[in-house]
Amino acid sequence: MNEPHVYSDDERRLTLISVMIVFLLSAMSQTIVGTAMPRIIAELSGLHLYAWATTAYLLASTVMVPIWGKLGDLYGRKPILLAGIAIFLAGSWLAGLAGEFGTLPLLGGGMTQLIVFRAVQGLGGGALFTTAFAIIADLFAPRERAKFSGLFGSVFGIASVFGPVVGGFFTDHGTVTLFGHVIAGWRWVFYCNIPFALAAVAMILIKMPTLPIRGVGRIDWAGAGLIIAGFVPLLLAITWGGRDYPWGSPLILGMLIFAIACLIAFVFVEKRVRDPIIPLELFKNPTFTTANGAAFVYSMAFMGVTSFLPLYMQVGQGIPATTSGLTMLALMGGMIVSSTVNGQLVTKTGQYKPFMIGGGCVLILGVFLMCFIGPDTSTFDLAWRLLIVGVGLGPGQSLFGLAVQNALPFHQIGVATSSGQFVRQIGSTMGVALFGALLTSGLASELARHAPTEPGAVVRHLELSDLQKMAMERNLHPEQAGARAADPKQVVLERTIRTSFSVAIVHGMIFALCSLIAGFVLMLFIPVAPLRERPIAAAKAAEPGGDIAAETGEA
Repeated sequence: MNEPHVYSDDERRLTLISVMIVFLLSAMSQTIVGTAMPRIIAELSGLHLYAWATTAYLLASTVMVPIWGKLGDLYGRKPILLAGIAIFLAGSWLAGLAGEFGTLPLLGGGMTQLIVFRAVQGLGGGALFTTAFAIIADLFAPRERAKFSGLFGSVFGIASVFGPVVGGFFTDHGTVTLFGHVIAGWRWVFYCNIPFALAAVAMILIKMPTLPIRGVGRIDWAGAGLIIAGFVPLLLAITWGGRDYPWGSPLILGMLIFAIACLIAFVFVEKRVRDPIIPLELFKNPTFTTANGAAFVYSMAFMGVTSFLPLYMQVGQGIPATTSGLTMLALMGGMIVSSTVNGQLVTKTGQYKPFMIGGGCVLILGVFLMCFIGPDTSTFDLAWRLLIVGVGLGPGQSLFGLAVQNALPFHQIGVATSSGQFVRQIGSTMGVALFGALLTSGLASELARHAPTEPGAVVRHLELSDLQKMAMERNLHPEQAGARAADPKQVVLERTIRTSFSVAIVHGMIFALCSLIAGFVLMLFIPVAPLRERPIAAAKAAEPGGDIAAETGEA
């Protein structure tokens, strides 16, 4: 039985700041690369591999989330957070060096190097996300934690807004010459992580207290291996399916079958090991099951909507990449304000369910309005709709995880937090894949129906990847827009593509709307419970079999 320990305001404040820095770094690493990719591809010559720069990071970070959560429970948050930062820093530094030394043994050319090093970065990034939330859960009571959860939601929104801006700035203006060696501007997209991460490490080492270990036992290596073996082919299959390979191709079907077999084996192992990496008993808790189910659906809809909106604006509306990025500020601004305000209100009232329901209603309204956009929708008309979507998204960025943490015993807080993050990232990946598949099929049918006879032979077989390449080429060569505008055939061709893509994006919005309605219904079944007012770190018992009042939060 652990003795109670109350941390000073100074310890908690500096720990919160350092954790927010690493959380911001992890969030920005997912958004900062997008605007730099056209220049990276032009320099490293890997257009056919461009999607892997993002996929490698997400894949590595996703499969490691439950493993990092369990490690944090067993060995403490502080060493795991420091290990995650170290791996993240190594990946960032190496990614910035990709291609500097030409083709390397085993690693190949510059684009292949970048993909491998982004995967290393993702391995550490998975620790930053899940450990950050677990540390806040250790230091603050659920009721007090609500306002900080809203703050973290705001940080995520800030990263989504400023990541592309920072990436674009460094790419366009960051090229420097040091000691006779030219450093391309896009490399600073990765190097800029290093000073902030080092500052966070210094604060963690000096001021962050050593938090009590919440779990006992050993690492479930079999379970960890099966998670990786099951989810890597699953995520690859849903990422590649319908884009790089047909859904019915032997490769996609083979990966899905192998993934299902591994996941069945995982459940079999977890039932029998003494210290499972994801305790199956968690799924007996109704709050854990319903909140994570709703978070899965919301993440799926959120990423599906937001991932392709910039592409819709650039290709479907014909506006520049900079303008599309500024338009997305409406969504992120609404999310930041809503997340912060809702966090404060939850702390004040001690209730989270009403704010979940209110946010869900606003989000459904916003996505419903997005179902009426088209190629002639003005930037302002799109922006106010995105603002409503952002306001609705705010509560969902933090309250689902808060409900789960509030409902589970203290010794499971790490694995519960990581499981929730894991579910969200799987939902995000599936949302992008499903939304992309709907866009592809909708685009093909619309092009076949609307394309004039001559250009139809050209555009009828366009895939989503072709549109992404078109958008990147426009960003790299904006001077060619005038030449296209002077060619009547090109005008007809672009108008056909814009109209067809706008119809396809609406089909995706309808899918997102139906998903959100299903998630809203699931959210209604989340049990209502007042937020605990005692911080985890002050509990008298942190292990199974300890003081019942400490585990349930009763005073």
